[in-house]
Amino acid sequence: MNRTDFIIVTAVILFVAFVLGWFAHWLINRFTRVSAADMGELDKMAQSLHEAEEMRDQAITYLQQREAEMTNQQAQTEAELGAAMDGLRDVRQEAEEMRAYIERMNTA
Repeated sequence: MNRTDFIIVTAVILFVAFVLGWFAHWLINRFTRVSAADMGELDKMAQSLHEAEEMRDQAITYLQQREAEMTNQQAQTEAELGAAMDGLRDVRQEAEEMRAYIERMNTA
């Protein structure tokens, strides 16, 4: 094998390696490429996820407001109950005093 044959064989080997590399690159891109339909679907999924997160945040805010309202209402109801119980206790004590007074008046 002389020098010219060696150069030609080396050139052919390099060209075949280049073609095989280009073909492998094309195959990889062909199988891993994202189509426009897939991108549209991904965009729809991202939009749906965003809307779901907004709805979740709104629901959390609503529940927190409702909880605050219910806590406030419970505190008011407990305060009213305490006032009613105090009033009832005072009325019972007054009624007991009146009974005692009436019994004293009847025995005298």
